[in-house]
Amino acid sequence: MFKHLLVLAITTIFVENVVLVRFLGICPFLGVSKNTGTAVGMGMAVTFVITISSVMTWLVSNYVLDPLGLEYLRTLSFILIIAGLVQLVEMFTQKSIPSLYNALGIYLPLITTNCVVLGVALLNVQNDHTFEEALVYGISSGLSFTLAIFLFAGVREKLEASDVPQFLKGFPIALITAGLIAIAFLGFAGLQL
Repeated sequence: MFKHLLVLAITTIFVENVVLVRFLGICPFLGVSKNTGTAVGMGMAVTFVITISSVMTWLVSNYVLDPLGLEYLRTLSFILIIAGLVQLVEMFTQKSIPSLYNALGIYLPLITTNCVVLGVALLNVQNDHTFEEALVYGISSGLSFTLAIFLFAGVREKLEASDVPQFLKGFPIALITAGLIAIAFLGFAGLQL
């Protein structure tokens, strides 16, 4: 069982990276990746929300919605759970780490509508994960988001000091860089675990 969960974690982080392979969570990936400090803060906030929401949505789906035949309420209930968790993270960050709260700005409340959080919850149901698999998948998806945004922020910091042609400065070079990082992650697709 441990080997299976380890393979699931490695596959989720590298082979099926939620940002670079599944293309979920692109808005904060592009918006909060201008420096590594903010990127790590956003990554940790998203990891926390994804992990807790994966567990909560799995429990609600398996112990409330499925037994009562209310599967059609899955998306709505998942969104409500995620919104509540994001509110908790936002309040905690505002009180405990105001500098990170200010740096994240509008992107922190937007975790509620971040498709990666809802996507992971729905993928847990779609893939019929057990509770342990849902927990590992949630943590690993958050870590894959954090890895992607941290790598991207590091490259963007280096690009600020680089001699980039004028017509590529800013967003165009960011998109090219994101594409190149995504291509690099495709190299993990052949990984045999």
